Amino acid sequence: MATPDELQATIDALVQKGTGILAADESGATIAKRFKTIGVESTEENRRAYRSLLLTTPDLGRYISGVILYEETLNQCADDGEPLPQLAARQGIVPGIKVDAGKIPLALAPGDEITQGLDGLGERLKGYKQQGARFAKWRAVYNVSDTLPSRAAIEANAEVLARYAAVSQDQGVVPIVESEVLIDGNHTLARCAEVTQAVLYEVFRALARHRVVFEHMLLKPSMVVPGKSHALQATPEEVASETIRVLRRAVPAAVPSINFLSGGQSPVEATANLDALNRRGPQPWHLSFSYGRALQEPALQAWQGRPANVQQAQEALLKRARLNGAASVGAYSADMENAS
Repeated sequence: MATPDELQATIDALVQKGTGILAADESGATIAKRFKTIGVESTEENRRAYRSLLLTTPDLGRYISGVILYEETLNQCADDGEPLPQLAARQGIVPGIKVDAGKIPLALAPGDEITQGLDGLGERLKGYKQQGARFAKWRAVYNVSDTLPSRAAIEANAEVLARYAAVSQDQGVVPIVESEVLIDGNHTLARCAEVTQAVLYEVFRALARHRVVFEHMLLKPSMVVPGKSHALQATPEEVASETIRVLRRAVPAAVPSINFLSGGQSPVEATANLDALNRRGPQPWHLSFSYGRALQEPALQAWQGRPANVQQAQEALLKRARLNGAASVGAYSADMENAS
């Protein structure tokens, strides 16, 4: 299959009405923190068991079109020996892979960070593709204050995101471009909107400069929300209004789908905000989700590391997937939270 056709086939599989993407690509350090909250040690076997639990959830493919995996997971198998990427694909869920190597401080820019991992990316993608991955994800983060992020951080992260996206498309792998404006801090809704717009402007300038095909990529941005310690939090309607305003100014209509990250929102908040976005009428792009903790947290709490709790955990995951699927078409209501 020619590369453009291959990329389009993956886009078609990922961008489906009423579905979104499950982010299950937590690094070793992050999943250790999650497991610590339930008193489970982060061993390779426990991580395998947990991620197998997620991907064997019956009917998950009705609401989840893709899953972002951590490199370790590509080599792991379910209890019956089936490779986890193959298991996902059998559920109708496209396997993807996190390819960045994490963030470090940006030199000469106190408070700013840059994501690393470009070295050898092309060769790594070839290997990941052979293991079943059809799309990739790279995360850039932006700290927010009255002075952050600096212009240097905005430009440097945009350049790295664009280089990653270009290499991915060259290898026949759909890139998810993740630009996370962090929720940490006490900044206002207006300040978040200002930063998000500046970030997205620069990201798409860099993508165009590197000849990335917008039709064959997905955007994974933050919603426009106030800092979590700000005294005045926003309603879902306010979040939707500001987020749509920024996206319409900064994101080309050629991008097929915008799959929001939850970024520290609670599971219910993330669903309600997504629903409010989709209730604002047709947009140039599909608006959906690529949630990690906002999908997984109820399942993790139900599981508690115990095999006897697997079914209960899967039911919790499926419920959140179903509710977010409804939110992605503007059909969610708070009453659905209490329904079985």
